[in-house]
Amino acid sequence: MPTRRNILKTIGVTVLTAGGIAHSSYASKKRDIAVGTIKFFSNVNSLISEKKLKEGDIVKTLGYHQANDGGHAEYIISDRQDQYQAGIALQNGLFALLINVSSVNYKMFGTISDGTHDDGIEIKKAHQYANGQNIPVFNYTGEFWLKETNSIQILNNVEWGNTIFHIDEQFNTPKANKFVIASQKQKVKKTFSTQEKANIINRFKPGVNVVEEFSPFSGHLIYIEDTNDKVGFRSGARFTGQSWAKQEFVYIEEHGKVLGEVAYTFKDFSSIEIIPVDDTYLTVNGGCFYLSGDSQGKGYTKNGFGIVRSRTLISNQVVRLEAGKKDTAPNARTGFYNFSKVYEVKLENIRLIPYEQDREGTANDVPAGTYGISGGRMLNATFRNITAEGSAVHWGVFGTNMNKNFKIDGCHLNRVDVHFHCWNLSILNSKIGYRGISITGGGDLIVQNTTCENRSFINFRRDFGSKWDGDIRISNCKFIPAEGSYNNVLDFNPANFDYKYPIVFGRSVSIENLVIDCNNNKSKGPLYLMSLSGFSEMKHGERIVFPKNVQFKNIIVHGENRGVRIVTLYNPKGYFVNTKGSYDGIELKPNSKMLIDNVDLEDLSGLKSEEKNNHILVKDGSKDVKDANSLFLQIEIVNCASIKMDISGLPAKVIIRNSSLSAFKSKKLGIMKGELYLLESKILPEITSKQEIDLELDTTLATVFFNCTIHAPKVAGKFEPSLLDNYDFIKINEKLKFNHSNTILGKDILNFLKSKGSSLNPKFISMLKSHSDLEN
Repeated sequence: MPTRRNILKTIGVTVLTAGGIAHSSYASKKRDIAVGTIKFFSNVNSLISEKKLKEGDIVKTLGYHQANDGGHAEYIISDRQDQYQAGIALQNGLFALLINVSSVNYKMFGTISDGTHDDGIEIKKAHQYANGQNIPVFNYTGEFWLKETNSIQILNNVEWGNTIFHIDEQFNTPKANKFVIASQKQKVKKTFSTQEKANIINRFKPGVNVVEEFSPFSGHLIYIEDTNDKVGFRSGARFTGQSWAKQEFVYIEEHGKVLGEVAYTFKDFSSIEIIPVDDTYLTVNGGCFYLSGDSQGKGYTKNGFGIVRSRTLISNQVVRLEAGKKDTAPNARTGFYNFSKVYEVKLENIRLIPYEQDREGTANDVPAGTYGISGGRMLNATFRNITAEGSAVHWGVFGTNMNKNFKIDGCHLNRVDVHFHCWNLSILNSKIGYRGISITGGGDLIVQNTTCENRSFINFRRDFGSKWDGDIRISNCKFIPAEGSYNNVLDFNPANFDYKYPIVFGRSVSIENLVIDCNNNKSKGPLYLMSLSGFSEMKHGERIVFPKNVQFKNIIVHGENRGVRIVTLYNPKGYFVNTKGSYDGIELKPNSKMLIDNVDLEDLSGLKSEEKNNHILVKDGSKDVKDANSLFLQIEIVNCASIKMDISGLPAKVIIRNSSLSAFKSKKLGIMKGELYLLESKILPEITSKQEIDLELDTTLATVFFNCTIHAPKVAGKFEPSLLDNYDFIKINEKLKFNHSNTILGKDILNFLKSKGSSLNPKFISMLKSHSDLEN
């Protein structure tokens, strides 16, 4: 009796013409071959064993291993293997070559999916075929196990849908990723003449818009490096000698138009790479990756994706550990997604793992940073809706270098980290967890609608100089300080070390509408808006660049008795400000402005008036300045309570508006050089003892009271009018120093006078209404 298998083997249908054959190198070379009837086979084994097939026959399989397993395909019989080695060798010495293929899946190439076999072998063949034929891979379902196979090259679009990949990390290697997304285009080889090279060096510098010598390379990424000029020396005993060659990368548009800001000026270059950028976007969509967690080997091992093609979009993927598995890897891993020398790339809708590093017991620690996303030399990289959170044992998911125009949007990550040279970073609508935001670089730093839970809202990496050579804009964000002895919103803390590039604490800084949530944490130490290094000038003579403009507006602190301090400035004359300032005894011209508006300041009334207990403190001030680029500061404080500040040794203009002044010290090195304006504010010292009354309001130019109220000191929360004699600028009914317009005395003083049977005489009342220093 004939079986279904035999029937399937012998069924024939209408003859196809050669013109109906697609994607076959065989068909293109042998169009005059006689095409026979189409023959059907239930699987590939049946096809292989059929000895009656002859050259030119068309066959179809209903599956690869068995009918309906998804591996069905159409073939033409040939006397030779195809150039992709994808043809199936038959027992009669012929080959079955794929035809009429508009996309491929992995079952067509014989994946087994039994958990033991390395399906990467067949998956690699599938991609090799797809790459050669310039067709996509559509593999919407199935489970596959990847073991020793690496470097599966992806050159065309991939749709993985619900496909699951099990990656055995015991086979991870430092040399190769599992998948490599690459371009079919080759780098351009170009030798520039001596004159061309000189022209490039002359033009390729900060602010450049066009480089004519690059005009022929529209649509290319240009990567320039000078190995003989080192920058970014890394501080710390572990990193002695570590540095980076000076390098830049930009995208070239029509007529040599340069996209991507240039930060460095070059004296020479040792190499230029001209990397083609595809005119189409390659998309890799879908899929889930289960990791075994037992990566082995020395140094950094790779898995996941190496992305070296520009205009690559990867989306809708999940990466996690296999059920029941733990991350036990003793070695560090590069990113599951690793980008290198690419332009316009995006990760979107990804669930990812930050690998374990700091496990219980130092013997189980990973000796270096281990990353979920890594890479370098990325221009216009976007990461949207990425989730990768972990606990204290996990290392940061992000670890990159040379990342320009870097955008994070709608993500939940345990860390954002750029070691060397981040340029233009936007973090929007995101939550950054335990490991925080850790960066160095410059350009525009924009953080909006984002929550960060760390010791610092932004930590500017000490080992690379704590620099940000650009404008910092933080708005509508939340900071949840982690447990520690101190916390900072912005942490600039370089070592006293020659990093071989300028150290800049922001060209300008703006923090607006920031909520600091201390309700449920154990952080008890001081919380500074800016934490700066204990020096302004380095031992090798370099001066740190101080911002031209600093603004802190609407800073709200939740938590019992919590508030912020502003900043401590060390040896301000050593700072370098890019605008010139001056003081000549007649006029003070500030070159830097600081605005503190509606900020919840820390209540320091219960602390002794030690030097450190100030909201703004100048430490190691000086009677003189270095030059016109030293710090001449204008400080404006608006809508703040109980301000305590010590600015001794700083030439300054201070404006206090609609606030209360608790302490003002300025005479440590002589009378303050500058001006003090108290506008619609209160004088109200809040102290623990009368010895702590500090109201040193004398200035060399002008001290002005306008619509102000003078109160008696509060000692341990209680008004003490009897201590008014400790004020040196006022003695009731006798004297009044400085310039006053509509000054009034607080009810506490008036009630005290009434209780003593005293009153204000008309002359003194007149002085409070209007008084000039010229009358003294």
